[in-house]
Amino acid sequence: VQLQASGGGLVQPGGSLRLSCSASGFRLNYYSIAWFRQAPGKEREGVSCIGTSGKNTFYADSVKGRFTISRDNAKNMVYLRMNSLESEDTAVYFCAARLSTVCATAPTSFDRWGQGTQVTVSS
Repeated sequence: VQLQASGGGLVQPGGSLRLSCSASGFRLNYYSIAWFRQAPGKEREGVSCIGTSGKNTFYADSVKGRFTISRDNAKNMVYLRMNSLESEDTAVYFCAARLSTVCATAPTSFDRWGQGTQVTVSS
């Protein structure tokens, strides 16, 4: 029973990446899913969250208008499309699951975590 984040990499400023969060051993349908990130020396930060229906979403102010979260319950996947990437977006990105229909922002509200994927924005 685990989550797995993937899709990170090295990208130039202004570029795009799509992160994927997959689940094995359980269905994501019943879980709100969030993306968090953690840069070296900084606290883990909530980036985005999506409720079970896909209609309830949350974005941190720093990524609004640039990132889009979506989910495909049939494929048991959640995605984070990241456009117009900036150096400040460099971090390890984690996906996390919460057994609730609605989102939350605190890491302590999520009880399942995947291993992170590194995103580096640099020229």
